[in-house]
Amino acid sequence: MSDILERILITKRREVASAKNVISQNTLEILAKESLTDQIGKPRGFFQAIEQQIALGKSGVIAEIKQASPSRGILRTPFFPGQIAKSYAKHGAACLSVLTDMEYFKGCTDYLKEARAACSLPVLRKDFMLEPYQFFEARVMAADAVLLIISALSDSELMEFEELAHSLGMDVLVEVHGAQELERALKLKSPLLGINNRDLKTFEVTLQNTIDLLPSIPKSKRIVTESGILEKADVELMRSHDVHAFLVGEAFMRAEDPGAELQKLFAINS
Repeated sequence: MSDILERILITKRREVASAKNVISQNTLEILAKESLTDQIGKPRGFFQAIEQQIALGKSGVIAEIKQASPSRGILRTPFFPGQIAKSYAKHGAACLSVLTDMEYFKGCTDYLKEARAACSLPVLRKDFMLEPYQFFEARVMAADAVLLIISALSDSELMEFEELAHSLGMDVLVEVHGAQELERALKLKSPLLGINNRDLKTFEVTLQNTIDLLPSIPKSKRIVTESGILEKADVELMRSHDVHAFLVGEAFMRAEDPGAELQKLFAINS
């Protein structure tokens, strides 16, 4: 585990402990289950939305909304998640990913709520999920999917959290960085498998990371390549290797109109 990830996880556990003093897990659990039948908050089908785009011969793009990152600092200011979400929806995104981590990514739960309310796309809560409390919290804020980072969790936690997420109607994006993590990830049921092309120790990015792992991944998994998609050649390289789902953030966040940049990068006809 990298030093930065260790620091993030320590901070995250402290944040969750503080949140429990504000609202109990029992209360969150009740609210989370009520959300499953709420007309506005009920799950929208994250995985299904990606598959529908790919079935049409398009890329399944998970368009990210984030204000900052530990490696790049502030990416966008001013920052209006609702406007960004509308732009993404207009220009062909399959889903959204919204950072809710405050300390390191300048995110918050209100950003997810605002983005989801602004469009009809399913939304991933992008955060460091370490305790059951966060999964109930995610569903209460109407998240349609959550992220499980293999390097941050034990095998027993991964299985427990995957089952919990599914019981709450949320899809799961399982994220790996290398071969050892992939081996663990393949024990899970979730079809969405994210390959992060960023080395968490050096922060260097290479698309070769996705390519190198492909031979070890069964066809039943939908591979999502993450980080390093900056130009059309990157998209073409991935699609030539039968990778059709993408999670892209920085390239869009730095553009004047994030949705228009998405349309340009993926050559989507509006």
